[in-house]
Amino acid sequence: MTLKVAILGIGNMGKNHLRVLSMLRGVEVTNIFDFNKEQLVQLSEQYQVPYTTDANAAIEGVDAVVIVTPTSTHFDYFTLCAGKVKNVFIEKPLAETLEQGIKIKELAEKHNMFIQCGFIERFNPVVSELKRVLENEEVINIDFSRTNRLSSRITDVDVVLDLMIHDIDLALYLNGPVKSVVAHGKEEHGLVAFASALLHHENGSLSRVLASRMTEKKQRSIQVTTVGAYIDAELVRKELVVHKQSTMTQEEGSPYIVSSLEQQIEVKPQEALLVEHQAFIAACNGDISKELPTIDSGVDSLKISELVLEQINNV
Repeated sequence: MTLKVAILGIGNMGKNHLRVLSMLRGVEVTNIFDFNKEQLVQLSEQYQVPYTTDANAAIEGVDAVVIVTPTSTHFDYFTLCAGKVKNVFIEKPLAETLEQGIKIKELAEKHNMFIQCGFIERFNPVVSELKRVLENEEVINIDFSRTNRLSSRITDVDVVLDLMIHDIDLALYLNGPVKSVVAHGKEEHGLVAFASALLHHENGSLSRVLASRMTEKKQRSIQVTTVGAYIDAELVRKELVVHKQSTMTQEEGSPYIVSSLEQQIEVKPQEALLVEHQAFIAACNGDISKELPTIDSGVDSLKISELVLEQINNV
């Protein structure tokens, strides 16, 4: 059976979603929607797909919708889909505010819809391997760092909803629910451009999350301290190294011998966006993995994001 999919929004990310969806077997992109007519015509010719500047027309008769519009419009476009489309993929963040996110969840439950939130880092092969490694470790602390200069395409959200929310989702994914948050930050041009947060999880572990749009260097890294190891994960270079705790031994009449183990974990090359959409299409066809970032993931990450922003703005 061919799954009919419409894409709302064909900016930089929308183009990537169109490229990947056009590659997948069993998927037909039935329409692309935007207000940029010139861009629509170009992509329509390139990928041989219909286009429209009418969102209602775009979602008519489809099995799934991919929403890749500006964050401030996510709620309105989802509302348009509610009750008309069974499956919806929404790029992160789920919505502009927690209140809107909760309303989206209520509408999804009312109409029995499947929602996947676009937390692409869940599908980064480094994160997949890290998750597997941590199944055998007792986590004490995880440090998340994500820095990048402000992109010209991001004009409606601060660094917390643009960058940090990826790592807030990963902190919840790897360390579980949060019971308290402490945060600090700095504004630039009216938006929070630097944020640092300490998340205390219900299981007793900690997550320290840092995000900055005031830094020239692009960085995506995770460092984990466990009872038995220190784990270094580089999400851009796709590297994962486990440093096991040193051990000290002594044979009779000999000096102490200190030994340690550094293990480079093999990370299979794969495009995260491709794997993300393969998971979405599988879910649309009834095969929903427990690892998927669903509507609850979107709402939970917004809850923590709002706590972070409240503390920064109240200083």
